[in-house]
Amino acid sequence: MASPAPRIAGPRVARDDFTRDTDLTTAELERLLRLTAEVKRAPGRYRVSLAGQYLGMLFEKPSLRTRLTFELAIKQLGGDAVVNTGPIGEREPVRDVARNMDRWTAAIVARTFSQKTVDELAHWAGVPVINALSDLYHPCQAIADLFTLGERFGRLRGLKLAFVGDGNNVAHSLMLSGGRLGVEVIVATPADYEPDRSIVDEARRLAGATPITVTRDPLEAVQGAHAVYTDVWASMGQERETGRRRKDFEGHQVHERLMARARPDAVFMHCLPARRGQETTDSVIESPQSVVFDQAGNRLHIQKALLLMLLS
Repeated sequence: MASPAPRIAGPRVARDDFTRDTDLTTAELERLLRLTAEVKRAPGRYRVSLAGQYLGMLFEKPSLRTRLTFELAIKQLGGDAVVNTGPIGEREPVRDVARNMDRWTAAIVARTFSQKTVDELAHWAGVPVINALSDLYHPCQAIADLFTLGERFGRLRGLKLAFVGDGNNVAHSLMLSGGRLGVEVIVATPADYEPDRSIVDEARRLAGATPITVTRDPLEAVQGAHAVYTDVWASMGQERETGRRRKDFEGHQVHERLMARARPDAVFMHCLPARRGQETTDSVIESPQSVVFDQAGNRLHIQKALLLMLLS
């Protein structure tokens, strides 16, 4: 007979939904990272924590890491997942989708083109809604990234992370979560590709004395950095802009010469998939400094911990 699943110490998150990084307080974010370390160290302790629970997954965008790690996380915790792919709200209103799913599932994991869709699901659903990526935020990715940094350096406070490329959803989430944990985040983008100003302002307010900086100079950004991070120049839904973006971003490639400006022990980060030869080079992504597959591996553990906090 299986032993009872351990209860998670401490209060549940303040609100059931995880639609954006700031749905977790700083204390809850720190607790999530501690729980992630425990789940990774002793996964067997939690193997029946979600027994009998079924989660619904709505994926508008193709996915390898997000979909598989969420499905595996749910199943390794003893639950199960049902997945629906394709547009959300096309055949019927989002509010109707939400009210159907909350009668069938214990939570909704949504990977969408628009943050508005995530917010509408959360408004109408009576079960937790988890943002698995939107145009504005990629919170699960950023938290896994920060966990990976903590593993590598043994701390987060006082580290410097340079994000080089498009001021996109990943950059937003790194600023919002990293700054609160004492990680200096500097984002280097070409003109007209800066992160959303309101999100930068919010990140600075939440970070307090920890610097959050936006620049156009990659050399300035990576100087003394503990981590150099990049992402694709054209995300899903921006394919028509690929040619223009390649031209605009040609000075923002992360290559060996740029990495040499960072600290000798700096790591290279990428949320994947990578366009080798565009935002980074094959030599960088395959170098000993690269932790891109550690980031991907930690997606599983951080999502297990998040599900435990929301549902157990």
